[in-house]
Amino acid sequence: MSAITTIEQLEALYGVPGETSTVKEVDRVTPEYRAFIEASPFVALATGGPEGLDCSPRGDLAGFVRIHDERTLMMPDRRGNNRVDSLRNIVRDPRVGLLFLIPGSGSTLRVNGRAHLDTGPDLLASFAVDGKAPRSVVVIAVESVYFQCARAIVRSELWNPARHVDPSSLPTPGRILAALSDARVGGDAYDREWPERAKKSMW
Repeated sequence: MSAITTIEQLEALYGVPGETSTVKEVDRVTPEYRAFIEASPFVALATGGPEGLDCSPRGDLAGFVRIHDERTLMMPDRRGNNRVDSLRNIVRDPRVGLLFLIPGSGSTLRVNGRAHLDTGPDLLASFAVDGKAPRSVVVIAVESVYFQCARAIVRSELWNPARHVDPSSLPTPGRILAALSDARVGGDAYDREWPERAKKSMW
């Protein structure tokens, strides 16, 4: 292996980015970038803390990340497994990165900034779905926004149904839990009960 250990080595290998790679980055949500955020039902949220880095999937109704103004985004924290890895990181290190995906679109949108958690009753209520409000809202102060070209989506054929994996070919959550816990938790019963459990706890 030949490890790259300096920025000079890296730049010698890759050169400098062209104007199209740099002019697209701005410090606010432009009208063009607003369209991506409002159309996206899925975001990968990257955070960091003393234990290391974390990347968490966030999905909701399209446009669930609210554009409060051109420099502020708001994202409800919906029900999950209560690990709160991302939230714990944000409390200790506000730096965040978001990657917005839009089904059917090759382009993705990247946002970097600093976040904090807000639990104001009025704000929480404004994000309620089916009468259920999130327990907190992640408020992001935008520092940079730019689109990512479609090469990764095109290469992966992410939206091509012919490339979709048959879920039955993968281990189920119940099987994984059983294997890792010596069958104390998980198993077939977990998998059978999950759809109804999820349906009742979606929001």
